[in-house]
Amino acid sequence: MIAQNEPDCVLLAGRHQGLSEGIRGLLETVFEVVVMVADEMSLLEGAKRVAAQMAIVDMSIGREDGFGAVRRLRETCPAMKLIVISAHNEISVIQSALAAGADGFVLKRTIATDLLAAVDAVRAGQRFVSPSTQHESQRSNF
Repeated sequence: MIAQNEPDCVLLAGRHQGLSEGIRGLLETVFEVVVMVADEMSLLEGAKRVAAQMAIVDMSIGREDGFGAVRRLRETCPAMKLIVISAHNEISVIQSALAAGADGFVLKRTIATDLLAAVDAVRAGQRFVSPSTQHESQRSNF
């Protein structure tokens, strides 16, 4: 729950400025504050300093595979809601993101249609995986 004087805040982590700017525009429709970071170290520092309720993390942000960044963020802020965005829709990638601590997974190609739905679902305590993953019939595994 958000304290009375804390703004509704999201942390957005992505290396690609153009994509991040577009995502920020979407997020500004539902969050009072969007804090953008461009690398894993800034993500982890920002998570410690900013009262963000949620983080949207591009898998390309990590030093290795991106899953480590999600794991470290989950360890640093266990109550923070986490949504991963990725260009990859293989089952192994989705399962690895969720196993690392993500509450949601959104394909980059469907950000415009899926991101705000993911935010709503994750805020409600539900897990979200982009419905357009090529393995939709196996989504029950998530």
